[in-house]
Amino acid sequence: MKHNIYKAFAVIAVFTAIANSATAQKTMKLTLDDAVKLATQNSKQLKLSNARVDEAIATYHDIWNNHLPDVKVSGAYLRVDNPTVSLKVKLGSSSSTDTTKKSSSPVKVNEVEYVMANASLPLFSGLRIKYGVESAKYLEEASKLDAANDKEGVMFNATDAYVNLFKAMKAVELVEDNLKQQQQRVTDFTNLEKNGLLARNDLLKAQLQQANIELSLLEAKNNLKITNVNMDLLLGLPEDTELIPDNAELGLPGEIVSLVSWEQTALQNRKDIASLTWKEKAANSAIKSVKGEYYPGLALTGGYVAANIPNLLTVTNALNIGIGLQYNLGSLWKTGAKVAQAQARQHEITAMQDMLTDQVRLQINQAYQNFLLSVKKIEVYARAVGQSIENYRITKNKYDNSLVTTTDLLEADVAQLQAQLNFTLSQAESFVAYKKLQLAAGSLTETPKK
Repeated sequence: MKHNIYKAFAVIAVFTAIANSATAQKTMKLTLDDAVKLATQNSKQLKLSNARVDEAIATYHDIWNNHLPDVKVSGAYLRVDNPTVSLKVKLGSSSSTDTTKKSSSPVKVNEVEYVMANASLPLFSGLRIKYGVESAKYLEEASKLDAANDKEGVMFNATDAYVNLFKAMKAVELVEDNLKQQQQRVTDFTNLEKNGLLARNDLLKAQLQQANIELSLLEAKNNLKITNVNMDLLLGLPEDTELIPDNAELGLPGEIVSLVSWEQTALQNRKDIASLTWKEKAANSAIKSVKGEYYPGLALTGGYVAANIPNLLTVTNALNIGIGLQYNLGSLWKTGAKVAQAQARQHEITAMQDMLTDQVRLQINQAYQNFLLSVKKIEVYARAVGQSIENYRITKNKYDNSLVTTTDLLEADVAQLQAQLNFTLSQAESFVAYKKLQLAAGSLTETPKK
């Protein structure tokens, strides 16, 4: 009996350990570097970008293969339904006069067999192949830069989501701490009210404030859950994984460089600007490739033929080699429209470059000013925290000496909580503002100075 009881306890212990282990696996401590790494590994956007890069590489190899010879082989075996064959050949004669005789005996042909092979190696194609390959290579480089630009966007989104998670968690912590203080105040006020030392109305005010803080805590926890699920999906994790961010990495640079330096960095580092540069080169090569249609094509050709028609004809070792020239006269009046289309594409890319340059300058200015504003906000909120603490201390002393009302005390307490919350969140928001400035400058992968 005792043995069965011990066995039952052992089974319960094992299941409890397994349950605790499964629960522990749902909680994950996360650094910013880990978040960015997981986001880039599992991003569906980056998978799409990489697929486009692979497509561009395959297109380049496909066009380059035009340098290689084309070889075509064909053969057939045909059954023939007793055709009438009239063979006329020039026969030799013992007489001095050559005569053409019609075959006196009928020739029966029931089948035909043949094999043909043709090879063609382009020697000159109006430079269409050369510039076509060149254009494809430029587009391959542009696709790689587009993918790199998408990667920076994913990295910023991961950083922004990580900071939002940190802010949501900090908000919950601060509200929970304040709720504990408020619960203690309600307890103290309740005891004072029972002893006739506090008006019933003052106790109700404290209880009302406690209820408001409880509602704020519910909203903060709800926001934390939603933010956590968003982060899980972004990182490719199960959506019930509880993430605990490490705020130690949310540092700011020690030195703020000038706006001009940021603009220069952006014009040099932005992947989308570089991508358009390669696309412009590709457009120039495409124009040259299309103009190549004005010129004829020259190719080295060769072939082999073998045929067998029983009772009639046998052909073997029929080799041929030569040079073929081909020219499409229609290109004289058709190619002009293609050239105009390619040139319009080049003009479109040039206009896009000008527009993007202006857009980058605007983005840099906005991000730079927002970052400076966030730094100033930290300074203001830091002073506000000190002021709110001192204000609450003075108000509490006055309240203890019956110089201010309970409403004044509760308002001072709320102001202190709001100041602390604003200061904590402003630091995280400033970090995001700096990352957005780096994103606008194309230097998001650089580590900020601390």
